[in-house]
Amino acid sequence: MNKISRKNFIKNCSATLGLLSVGLPDVLGAPKAKQIPFYTGNKEQGNNSTKTRGSWVRVGQSAAGDVKLSNCVIVVNNKEHTAVRQAAQFLTDDIAKISGYKPPILSQKDESKVNVILSTFGSGSLPSQISSSKLKGKKEAYQIVTHNNEVWLIGADFRGTAYAAYHLSERLGIDPLYLWTGYQALKNTNLTLKSTNHYEAPPTVKYRGFFHDDEDVLPRPFDRYGFPLRIGDVPLKWYQNFFETALRLRMNMVAPYVRVHRRYEVQKCASDWGLYFTSHHYDILLSNPFGIERFKLAERRGVNTDWDWFKSKDNMIRYWRGGVEENKGVNAIWPVGLRGTDDHAYEFPKDTTEKEQAEVFREAIDAQVKIVRELAPANDPPAFHFTLYTEMLEKYKKHPEDFNVPDDVILVWPDNNDGVMRDLPSGTDKWKHGVYYHLAYYGGPPTKQGTHVVTPERVAEQFKRIVDAGATEFMLVNVSELREHVMEGRMIADICWNAAAVLNKPEPHKAYLKWWIDEYFASTTDSQSIMHCYDQYYALINGSDKTYFGAVQFESVLELLHKRFTHQTYNQPDQVKVNELRRRNAQYESVINTINTLLPTLNREEKQFFFEHVEFGLRVDQRPTQAALMLLNALHEPDENKAWNIIAEAAVPLEKLEVEILRAERPPFDKWYIPTWIKTPAAPFNIHRSYTQIREFISCNGTQTPINPKPNLGHNIEGAKLWTEYLEASDRIKATY
Repeated sequence: MNKISRKNFIKNCSATLGLLSVGLPDVLGAPKAKQIPFYTGNKEQGNNSTKTRGSWVRVGQSAAGDVKLSNCVIVVNNKEHTAVRQAAQFLTDDIAKISGYKPPILSQKDESKVNVILSTFGSGSLPSQISSSKLKGKKEAYQIVTHNNEVWLIGADFRGTAYAAYHLSERLGIDPLYLWTGYQALKNTNLTLKSTNHYEAPPTVKYRGFFHDDEDVLPRPFDRYGFPLRIGDVPLKWYQNFFETALRLRMNMVAPYVRVHRRYEVQKCASDWGLYFTSHHYDILLSNPFGIERFKLAERRGVNTDWDWFKSKDNMIRYWRGGVEENKGVNAIWPVGLRGTDDHAYEFPKDTTEKEQAEVFREAIDAQVKIVRELAPANDPPAFHFTLYTEMLEKYKKHPEDFNVPDDVILVWPDNNDGVMRDLPSGTDKWKHGVYYHLAYYGGPPTKQGTHVVTPERVAEQFKRIVDAGATEFMLVNVSELREHVMEGRMIADICWNAAAVLNKPEPHKAYLKWWIDEYFASTTDSQSIMHCYDQYYALINGSDKTYFGAVQFESVLELLHKRFTHQTYNQPDQVKVNELRRRNAQYESVINTINTLLPTLNREEKQFFFEHVEFGLRVDQRPTQAALMLLNALHEPDENKAWNIIAEAAVPLEKLEVEILRAERPPFDKWYIPTWIKTPAAPFNIHRSYTQIREFISCNGTQTPINPKPNLGHNIEGAKLWTEYLEASDRIKATY
């Protein structure tokens, strides 16, 4: 074998360090820093006025009926729900962010000040402008009125009052997604609210919320592989970020957990802030079957781990009962059904017929509903949801008459894990219906972790079907750890609040995307170019496999080079895939040119968010695509030394991606794209994989295959028990670190 010389290795490594991209003499000469479009721009003074955010703020001369808020007080009666008091706290913080003045929160009006009054309908006298007939009995409706130099935020119920406060914050200039976009409110020491009388009717979807599934970035500590511990703890602050975002989007429900360690403070916080606590399809009665052994929940509840309806029915009922006992102090929507203790189908005896299985499901659900009715507080009728996920949908469709579940159980219809509904109710019956939808997903080809893939067009099309089918009692959307899915997540939240306003347009997805651009990139004078970039993004990233198409081809060509250098027989690359690489590379070059042209028209915040939301997702596939094409040149180069030089040059685009990853990992998203138990070093959706592979390939002179076996992480039950014991001991001794 013709091994690479030390001289050539050092030369090649200089490329791997990125020196070829700038030139060693330039480095030694310390040249003046070159400006690139990301850092230049002519509009750094803050956001311009948008269609929604800040649209109620008076700019310039005040008009009759305007209310100056720069010296106001927030008024909340002590008897108001904790959700209202929390909304008041956010409102006072928001006003402080804008004006520099933080209003105090009082329990009674201060006649010497401007009063901003949060009051739930029926709790006191109201101005004549308040439409009592539009509020009385209208769940979550609200009205915002300025009257006699006061601001009234009136909700039909406590959630409506809270939503009025969040609505006002946005109209004063707070981005509901600020925790994810990084947008700061425009400063205004003379903050003045225009004369306002605004009413919001009850929402289209009764129960609506985010599901934070497959937590793989945020749990702590790290395990022995260096991954965030799958059964670890997510800091309360991140849960509060999820809850605050949901509330600002007028959601009223959250499913915060799957595999991580659960802490009652989390669901209590969600409930106190105004969100129903719920969970996924196999977390029956919020009992956490995943933790039956791992978190020693069976032991704590005085039962064993048998999960056999025919032999241990009472044992299972007692386990579920423990979930209700532990959560009866929070506002909850209770999942019902029958599945395994992990995310798999319940295993029936082999000779059990479909009809007999349906009867067992009905019997189990009846038992679950009975438990909740016995234990849950009687002041609010309990709500239940039965999700027809995976195998359950087919069983239901075969024998719907046998699934005669109680009337107050919501039947929840699933999508195909990729944003297309598998089925929906086709007629009227005695049940209410809802949906389980995916923007994020882990488990097979449609895996979407780290890049948003489901298009606004698909969202609009599918939710039009959902609304037309009347499946509007419940909507749970899987967003994992949320960051990458904020646009489509907000779109779904807006549909759930007022479907007609979003969907009753000729091309609702285009209308929404135009609104999004006007709202989040208001500084630009070239909104058409931004629209073009989004169109190209969804043309290129039109499926989860396209987020790592370049990485897969890169690995394939690197493996061929390994075989060449170790004198093994190998086939030529798949020409169809090669042509696809070239086509995609040309598309990437075109859209990146457009991005570089429009960046100077954006302000600094907009540039960063546009990078995170559009450019970065393109770069994640573009960089390995560029590198793969360079490796193809190396494969076809007969001179081995020249081939190695090309291989070293192929590292440069991957080095650039590493820098771009760091740019995307701005605070508070440090280590956001590290390898995890989902994004393992061997996984194609680990965006560091190609860079790691080329470094290792150069280091071993190509003698080792770049294809690493998938780690067998398994289910370490005993290790999980040790972690649980550690947590219990830490809590017992009040450990601090």
